[in-house]
Amino acid sequence: MEVRGKNTRMFVRKLTENDLEAVWTLRLQSVKDHPEVFSLTYEETLAQGKEPILQRLRQRDSMFYVGAFEEGLVGMARFSRGDGLKLQHQGSIASVYVLPAKRGHGIGRALMQELIAQAKQLDGLEQLHLSVLTTNHAARRLYESFGFAVYGTAPRVIKFAEQYLDEDLMMLYLQ
Repeated sequence: MEVRGKNTRMFVRKLTENDLEAVWTLRLQSVKDHPEVFSLTYEETLAQGKEPILQRLRQRDSMFYVGAFEEGLVGMARFSRGDGLKLQHQGSIASVYVLPAKRGHGIGRALMQELIAQAKQLDGLEQLHLSVLTTNHAARRLYESFGFAVYGTAPRVIKFAEQYLDEDLMMLYLQ
């Protein structure tokens, strides 16, 4: 999908294993920029290495990334489908990230639009779930603009710098 904005031309597409280096670089940047958001620290992410990302990139339908490109990868989001027959009707969105300098230009919206469009093509998928820190008002507004609604709040999900952070649990019905 091509998106045109003010003085910019952006492409959003499903990522492949050929994008591993770009995804890895952006992942490290995201964890470094916002350590409070991610469950792994920068050091834990480095220690884990690229292999988990490569495995996700290879899965295609049950798990995939979409990425936004300008002169390089500037944003990404990950989809994963529930395991087992009883959970195949639901999918999860995670690792939504846009470079700080690129925020406010519609990249997050384009990523979500493409991810949801790709997810809707999967047979039997009925709903999408995600979580967002209760303090991340911009992300919550973005998700609400697509129809996601809060169905609960998970208290004290992340402990960062001796402070506990809560997450809103959000869901979107696709049908």
